[in-house]
Amino acid sequence: MSAEQRKTETIPEWKQAEVDEVVSFLDSYESVGVVDITGIPSRQLQDMRRDLHGSAELRVSRNTLLQRALDQVDDGLEDLNEFISGQVGLIGTNENPFGLYKQLEASKTPAPINAGEVAPNDIVIPEGDTGIDPGPFVGELQTVGANARIQDGSIQVLEDSTVLDAGEVVSDDLSNVLSELGIEPKEVGLDLRGVFADGVLFEPEELELDVEEYRGDIQAAAARARNLSLNAVYPTAQTASSLLAKGRGEAKSLALQGAIESPETMGDLVSKADGQVRALAAQIDDDEALPEELRGVEAATPETDESTDEDTEDVEEEADEEADAEAEEDDDDDDAGDALGAMF
Repeated sequence: MSAEQRKTETIPEWKQAEVDEVVSFLDSYESVGVVDITGIPSRQLQDMRRDLHGSAELRVSRNTLLQRALDQVDDGLEDLNEFISGQVGLIGTNENPFGLYKQLEASKTPAPINAGEVAPNDIVIPEGDTGIDPGPFVGELQTVGANARIQDGSIQVLEDSTVLDAGEVVSDDLSNVLSELGIEPKEVGLDLRGVFADGVLFEPEELELDVEEYRGDIQAAAARARNLSLNAVYPTAQTASSLLAKGRGEAKSLALQGAIESPETMGDLVSKADGQVRALAAQIDDDEALPEELRGVEAATPETDESTDEDTEDVEEEADEEADAEAEEDDDDDDAGDALGAMF
């Protein structure tokens, strides 16, 4: 049935009242999604409703009425109609879609699997003591493919045994064995098929977010931005102090190289001149030609000059130290970022 037919077709009063309630529900939330509720027992569904209270609301109705309501609201919500099939419900929240997806995934609980169901993942009977006394159950375990035997007065599984691969159908025998062992190989919960928020339709694979990876990406981006600001001499609240310290260091270095006298440079200039005089005196072999206070001075020309030059650069290097450390961290983050990558 087309959207236009659903809008124009005359429907009973009770159905129209239900559509109106669903429309009111849709208008009440910033984010609206479609969730799959297939196979969830009524009692567990009620428990899930209670768990969602305060952060999200679940609305279940006939699929045709949900589709009619989505068409009536329009605003892009009609795109959710492609997810309306089978046993579904609408979920509304004022949180962002990523938070909703994370909440729904975290609320899923283990559940037994019945005969005839498809295994959502590999089913493994773990190694260890089953706690079951010797008897015919050891044969049932072996029948389903578990490496089991009677040992030390009980039935033991000798190694982790994969008894069914993902995608295969669960047999009656396996369902009974798993039930006896208390193994619940599937998760029960609300599976988000799609959610519409801020004019954008999101699907589950777009909402699955690695928080640690995302945090690392943000930290790497912040480090790159700070490094760029320092290198481009672009002052911000976060970089102004480092830029001022760097500028002070560069100004002092220039003053020392140009022999510009000031209270901040006099000590270094005197030390530099003293070193140069001593270096020169050390090159004169005739002590009689030297003033008394310079006689016997040891040669230290290269070391003295170099150390003096290094002294003039110390302030600048110290000012750059933090930026260099950030740059090194940025390089590490780049390596990690190449292997990762996500958005929130």
